[in-house]
Amino acid sequence: MTSFQNQLSFQQKSPPVTLTIAGSDCSSGAGIQADLKTFGAFGCYGLTVVTCVVAEVPGKVVSIQPIDLPIIRDQLLTLLESFPVAAIKTGMLFSTPIIEMIAEVLSGLKNPPPLIVDPVMVASSGDSLLKPDALIAYREKLFPIANLITPNLDELILMTKSSSQLRSLKAMHTAGKKLLNEINVPLLLKGGHLQSEVATDILLMPDGTEKSFTAPFYQDRETHGTGCTYSAAITAGLGRGASLIDAVSEAKQFITHAITHGFQWEQAAALNQLTSP
Repeated sequence: MTSFQNQLSFQQKSPPVTLTIAGSDCSSGAGIQADLKTFGAFGCYGLTVVTCVVAEVPGKVVSIQPIDLPIIRDQLLTLLESFPVAAIKTGMLFSTPIIEMIAEVLSGLKNPPPLIVDPVMVASSGDSLLKPDALIAYREKLFPIANLITPNLDELILMTKSSSQLRSLKAMHTAGKKLLNEINVPLLLKGGHLQSEVATDILLMPDGTEKSFTAPFYQDRETHGTGCTYSAAITAGLGRGASLIDAVSEAKQFITHAITHGFQWEQAAALNQLTSP
């Protein structure tokens, strides 16, 4: 077989189709832009349902414009009717009506694909990305149909109503077990915000299975969008047929590489200074 025939044969193999339901980040570090880049890196064909348009850069959210609910619904229904979606992730959903509508559509599917819920609530800058009353909709509507929920420390604190910051791996694990007992859905607890020498994430399963994933923690690295990228990588793994544990393991390696070798915002700031008139 010639080189051209080999290439043509590869192109004729349909890649897994993965869908992200999330906000648009104009800086392309997070949101649907980060998800699409991640899907592509894993050989998946990415689809998007845009829930919000966010004007932001790393460290600063300027404004948020939610998309009209009928348009979000039309995006979602059109894609689900037109593509063989192998896995879905949610990112920034912003409000109760959006969460409830997404949950209604997905829960009505006859053969639903795996659903990863990244409960985007707080930006790395500290800005809120979720209406205060929307947490209830997450817990009552979306979490019950999820295959995995991926909270960071700030989101875990909000979901468990922890009275103080989670400052240790043990405290994170205890809070995660509490949440697991309440919602009975697999959880991936992300420990990067602990800023210890090792970044440890813990997968908790309702059947009692626990699995830790570790990597070196790198100081002074821009982490804007890492939660989106991580959950998108897991979604891609599930879309390609991997088990949940294998998908998380591969995604952990991917996000660690992205943090250590990815574009750094400080470089962009320096470039702007050099090119300013």
